[in-house]
Amino acid sequence: MALFMIERNLAEEMQLSPELLAGIEEYNGNANLRWLFSFLSADRKKTYCLYEAPDADALVRQAADLGFPADVIMEVGEVNPEMFANSASVSGFLAS
Repeated sequence: MALFMIERNLAEEMQLSPELLAGIEEYNGNANLRWLFSFLSADRKKTYCLYEAPDADALVRQAADLGFPADVIMEVGEVNPEMFANSASVSGFLAS
């Protein structure tokens, strides 16, 4: 499963009721999507959502079906501190 970051431009803060969240989770389960987590920008106008998905098209369909904006969808890779346990790994990453 690939990782994707979705940028959503919101006119106002999105409120997730328990019912709405349950509907999203049901949809995601049926569509083979997994919402990992989201960030809300300080000005509360954008969210950045990290998903596991088979492809970007599945996330485009999800946004259309659920009525959420998905202004930018990009495939991303994971980088974490454990990957840089030695200085050679850090040097190689920074040189890229």
